[in-house]
Amino acid sequence: MKDQITHLPDNADRSVAKQKFKITNWPTYNKALINRGSITFWLDDEAIQAWYESATPSSRGRPQRYSDLAITTVLVIKRVFRLTLRAAQGFIDSIFSLMNVPLRCPDYSCVSRRAKSVNVSFKTPTRGEIAHLVIDSTGLKVFGEGEWKVKK
Repeated sequence: MKDQITHLPDNADRSVAKQKFKITNWPTYNKALINRGSITFWLDDEAIQAWYESATPSSRGRPQRYSDLAITTVLVIKRVFRLTLRAAQGFIDSIFSLMNVPLRCPDYSCVSRRAKSVNVSFKTPTRGEIAHLVIDSTGLKVFGEGEWKVKK
């Protein structure tokens, strides 16, 4: 039996062959491929100061060690890179050690408990690769290539 629209038999291959492009500028092409994996982390001084919760003896129970900013940052990085909580903890700790920042990532169990009470609003970048992650006192922001240049 033939398809009414394309007039092809039912078992015909309908895939379209991918166009091949001849690359003439190899150094630029190689640099573009390398830059696909490039990511920049920006950590504001105010965010470093706000990472740990300030002690407030007015509430009952053990005081929280990490601020909502820290919990939100872990949850957003977990979502951006599709990591588990344990992997996100290790990832953030390694970033802090590479940046020589004297901070520790919240434990995965702490993040899991606090995730229920923290409001995380995360807007996925519309297009392109993630190029910049900015952590400031208001939270973590994710920028693609074009968005960063516009806001900078």
